[in-house]
Amino acid sequence: MDISYNKLFKLLIDKNMKRTDLRIATGISPNTMTKLSSNEYVSMEVLVKICRVLECDFGDIIEIVPDN
Repeated sequence: MDISYNKLFKLLIDKNMKRTDLRIATGISPNTMTKLSSNEYVSMEVLVKICRVLECDFGDIIEIVPDN
């Protein structure tokens, strides 16, 4: 199984927020933001920070997709 953060980036668009704004608000590193953009695994701590800032749940920002 793979993961996708497309829901996160759609939510940012809905909230009129840029990726840089999210990075600064959460205090995550640019490297972590790159991992999110590349649909790579990040720590649970990062996901919790994002959910707190965006006032959402995990299901609103991440999706499990079948292997291709």
